[in-house]
Amino acid sequence: MELWQAAFLGVVQGLTEFLPISSSGHLVLGQRLLGFTEPELMFDIAVHVGSLAAVVAVFWRDLWGILRGLLVWGEDAPARQGRRLLLLIIAGSIPTAIMGLLLKDLFESMFASMLTVGLALLITGWLLMATAMVRKPGRKIGRVGVGRALVVGLAQGMAITPGISRSGATISVALLLGMDRRLAAHYSFVLSIPAILGALLLQLHEVGAPSPSQTAPIIVGLVTAALSGYVALRILLRVVQAGQLHWFAPYCFAVGAAVLAWNFWG
Repeated sequence: MELWQAAFLGVVQGLTEFLPISSSGHLVLGQRLLGFTEPELMFDIAVHVGSLAAVVAVFWRDLWGILRGLLVWGEDAPARQGRRLLLLIIAGSIPTAIMGLLLKDLFESMFASMLTVGLALLITGWLLMATAMVRKPGRKIGRVGVGRALVVGLAQGMAITPGISRSGATISVALLLGMDRRLAAHYSFVLSIPAILGALLLQLHEVGAPSPSQTAPIIVGLVTAALSGYVALRILLRVVQAGQLHWFAPYCFAVGAAVLAWNFWG
C-alpha cells in the first residue's frame, strides 16, 4: 500500500466513521476503487484505533464523568449522571456483543457483497430521514431507562453490516425513542468505545507484527483517521443539535443507488 492510499483510506475512515454515511461501506468501496480485493487487516485495525483516539479526545468529559461516578458517591449530581451513563453503556453494549459474537461469520461475509452495501446504505438513508419527524424536546439522561439503551445497542449491532452507519443508526434510533439531541449524540459515541475495543480484540489475534513495508502506511492511516475523525465528530455534534441529521439522507440514497447500479451493470 502506498502512503497516499493509506492517507486516503484513513481520511475515508475518519470522516465516515462519525458522519452518518457508513465507514465500513465506504472502506469496502474505497478498497475496491484502489484495487484491493481483500481487506488489509492490520491497516483496518490501525484506522479504527485512530477513530477511537478521536472519540476519546472529543468526549473526554463524558469519560471523566463516568470515572467520577465510580469514585464519588452520595448526592453529587455529576457523579450520579456518570453512573447513569455507565449503566446505559453497559446495557447498550450487551446486544452489540451478542450479535457480534454469534453472527461474526455472517457479517464478515457481507463485506464481499456490493449488493449488501448498496441496500444497507438505502436503509441508513431511511433511518436518517425518519429523524426529520422528531420535533419535541427529548428526555435527559435521568429519564432514559435500560430498555431504550438495549434498543440503541441493537441498532449498533445491526450496524456491523457494511453500509449501515453505526452513528446514523444509533443516533436516529435514540432520537426516535425520545432521547434529548445532545444525549443521543454523546451516548452514541461513548457507546462506540466498547464496540470498537471489542472488534479490535477479535481482530488482533488474527494478525502478526507488521512488516517494515507496512509500518509507514499504518502510521499514516492511524493519524489521518484520528484527525479527520475529530473534525467529523465536531461537525456532526452541531448537525444533531440543530436537528439536521436527515440532511445526510440524500447522500446515502445516492451512493446506495450508485452501488446497486455498479453491482448489476458495472
